[in-house]
Amino acid sequence: MFLSRPARRALLAAPLAIPLAASLPAAALAQNLTIGIGGSPTSLDPHFYNASPNISLTMHLFDRLVEQDAQARIQPSLAESWRALSDTVWEFKLRAGVKWHDGRDFTADDVAFTIERVPNVQNSPGSFAGFVRAIQRVEIVDPLTIRFHTAAPHPLLPTELASIQLISRHVGQGANTEDYNAGRAAIGTGPYRLVSYRSGDRTEFQRNDAYWKGAEPWQRVSYRFMPNDASRTAALLARDVDLIDQVPSNDLARLRQNPNITVSEIQGLRVIYLIPDYSRTENPVFVSDNDGRPLPRNPFQDARVRRALSIAIDRDALSDRVMEGTAKPTAQWLPPGSFSYNPEVQVPRPDPDGARRLLAEAGFPNGFRMTLTTPNDRYPNDARTAQAVAQMWSRIGVRTAVEALPWASYSTRASRQEFNMRLVGWGSVTGEASYMLVNIFGTFDRERRRGGSNNSRHSNPALDALTERAAATLDDARREQMLREAVAMVDRETAMIPLYQLVNFWATRRGVTYEARMDERTTAMGARPN
Repeated sequence: MFLSRPARRALLAAPLAIPLAASLPAAALAQNLTIGIGGSPTSLDPHFYNASPNISLTMHLFDRLVEQDAQARIQPSLAESWRALSDTVWEFKLRAGVKWHDGRDFTADDVAFTIERVPNVQNSPGSFAGFVRAIQRVEIVDPLTIRFHTAAPHPLLPTELASIQLISRHVGQGANTEDYNAGRAAIGTGPYRLVSYRSGDRTEFQRNDAYWKGAEPWQRVSYRFMPNDASRTAALLARDVDLIDQVPSNDLARLRQNPNITVSEIQGLRVIYLIPDYSRTENPVFVSDNDGRPLPRNPFQDARVRRALSIAIDRDALSDRVMEGTAKPTAQWLPPGSFSYNPEVQVPRPDPDGARRLLAEAGFPNGFRMTLTTPNDRYPNDARTAQAVAQMWSRIGVRTAVEALPWASYSTRASRQEFNMRLVGWGSVTGEASYMLVNIFGTFDRERRRGGSNNSRHSNPALDALTERAAATLDDARREQMLREAVAMVDRETAMIPLYQLVNFWATRRGVTYEARMDERTTAMGARPN
């Protein structure tokens, strides 16, 4: 299982690798890099929104205690090592000599300030609070030693901290998200310094020559938002950009045949799925009877309706035709071989007749009308997928219209429960099931730091309890069995409608290579001159 590791193996981290700059020729250190991304970052605040485009962008500026390599394995970063002093105390030894971009020293006090800030970011559409939910108290032992006290055993803490980018107290105290977007607070310890940020357009970075790992090869990085698939490919072919992500599926074949282009790929950790709104029992939005009259109750509160919609979908057709072989049908949120993947949860076969029977049992023998909302610039073929699903649902009597929105608008409205059925994606960067169980299916509770991205407001107390027991279980085999049961529980209630898992693709022009990542992050740090 490529992502499983016993909790006790995480007690001591591996040694730091040799700085890259020592092995690069001087000419390489003067190069610039232009990246064209398909996703839409919405902020430079590293704790504002737990979404891959935002994280990829801010990783250039901010480091973490623990980082993940391309295969999602944890590695030391600003923490040189860590160990469990007891079942409920983790101690992290910090790296000496690390400087913030303004020259101040990085210390344990900055880590404590970060942990305090993460669950308290205002107006966050998707909080990072779930990553620090287990931490009850932070103890600063000395400037380079910090301890995290948890209420119960929590073997995943080092892995979860790999998703928390660190900010300084001296800059971050009193700063809000706009201060980061304006650049005033965008001062990290990372490999690049901020030059400029234009939301919805591009971000410019300058190399941090004093970076603790050694200088990166790219002197300047231009990180451009390019939502149009054809334009992104055309820019690469014209050498206007050096690297693109989310390579359009219909361009893959010709790019692979081009001797001046290199395509890299890896099985990803992201599932694309559909999920209804659970916040309303009455007066649902964007759903009506066949004559356009509002429905008195939310049909998606009925598990039979959700199951009917699920079995009406031909996932093989979505993967083969819409995604052109760049995705794999799924019934859960992790790929086979992952820790806590449940082999008993199988992809449902399309069954339109069975779907109609379930709708009739639920009191909708003639179906109803609804709107499926989707982003149109966030995931590969997101709007095309929604259109294909809408056709499949219309065939069973659920006449479905599609509303496709830019990600910036979609994400904000989704966080306010403005949609009744939507297409979205989730990447399980921890490589195990609890990440989605806590953040997407966990009952929304700001004080408990649970359900930070639960915009559907799904709630199942039994699932919450099982998730908490699993998270506190040190024995890997027992924890995996609990998580597999939680996966089965989500499937039984059709809490979500999984469609497929993405394969991640990047393309580079000749002279540049990119290391494909399971977590789909697109960064200058993964690109190398050759």
